[in-house]
Formats: sequence, structure tokens, C-alpha cells
Amino acid sequence: MKNDIHPDYHLVNVVMTDGTKYQTKSTYGKEGDTIQLDIDCRTHPAWTGGSGQLLDRGGRVSRFKERFKGILGS
Repeated sequence: MKNDIHPDYHLVNVVMTDGTKYQTKSTYGKEGDTIQLDIDCRTHPAWTGGSGQLLDRGGRVSRFKERFKGILGS
């Protein structure tokens, strides 16, 4: 195996949408950085089986709907 070609694999903090936290290893950022999730398995309809609403953080959903409002007749 070649030396010095692999990314640094270290502990990071993950914060779920409900505020719960845990630590995992990742190549993201630096040791101790925090990953704030917008969607996770506790809120996404694919895992909950429901028709939950996505949070519109930063107006992304609104901008998308406005941009493509005439395409599907909505």
C-alpha cells in the first residue's frame, strides 16, 4: 500500500435533526468538527413511512418551486 495517499480518518460529532448527538469516524473536516444534519432517518419519509414535510432551510424549496412552477402545471 502506498504511503500518504489516504485521507485523514478521525472522530467527528454528528448532530441529528432532533438535537441528539453522537461521534463517528469520518474524513470530513478535522478532528472534533461537527456535522449538522438537515435530514436524517428520524425525519425523512423514506425511513418513517410517512409523508413528512421537508424543512425549507435557506429558502431552497421555495426557490425551486418558484423556478419550476409552470412545468408540471402546479
